[in-house]
Amino acid sequence: MTAVLEVHDLSVAFGGIRAVDGVSFAAERNAITTIIGPNGAGKSTLFNLVSGLIPPDGGRVVLDGVDRTGEPPHLMQRAGLGRSFQITNLFFELTVFENLRLAAQRLENPMRFLLPVGRSDCALTRVDELIARFSLAEKTSELAGALSHGEQRRLEIAVALAAQPSVLLLDEPTQGMSHADTADTSKLIRGLAKDVTILLIEHDIGVVMDISDRIVVMHQGKKLAEGAPSTVRNDPAVKAAYFGHA
Repeated sequence: MTAVLEVHDLSVAFGGIRAVDGVSFAAERNAITTIIGPNGAGKSTLFNLVSGLIPPDGGRVVLDGVDRTGEPPHLMQRAGLGRSFQITNLFFELTVFENLRLAAQRLENPMRFLLPVGRSDCALTRVDELIARFSLAEKTSELAGALSHGEQRRLEIAVALAAQPSVLLLDEPTQGMSHADTADTSKLIRGLAKDVTILLIEHDIGVVMDISDRIVVMHQGKKLAEGAPSTVRNDPAVKAAYFGHA
């Protein structure tokens, strides 16, 4: 397997506090790499560094073999990085179709941007694909703000996939979901790995152990452990970080 995303000694400090401190790992193609750790471990900050939302103080981010360190989010998306957020980030006053349609516009040739929406063939084809894949056919005309929490989270993943990224960052996609919605979303994410490399932050350890190919454990801004789920599960340092004892 080949690494699509490489993170080398990534670091950032806020007011003297090192939120991310020399973290390195690689996300393999069409695999699910999950970042776990206690609250305040630096997981979301790491995502912000990788996606270009905040610049690092040190280290490198390499995407598809190209050094993209410090590039802003719109250039990272253009390079093949998609992302969802911990707090649902949709246009709630627009319909499901309109949210997907806006996200898929990235696929259109810039020379066609002034054409009527109905002639955006690539974008409309992509929307149809996502509606089918995410079982949203009965919701296309509903406002995103009227959807259930689980449906909104599912729509947000679809929006992040609209531009056909090579790497998809998902920040706690099952947060606040019911048990049934969590199970459905976990199955969905596992299926997505056939087409896209996934970097995941997830608190539900059952989900983590079930769908992850590799796990990176963070604690106080540093990488504490890394390996297959079975290896991480039995690591004394990981047990101590989570439960206060080995």
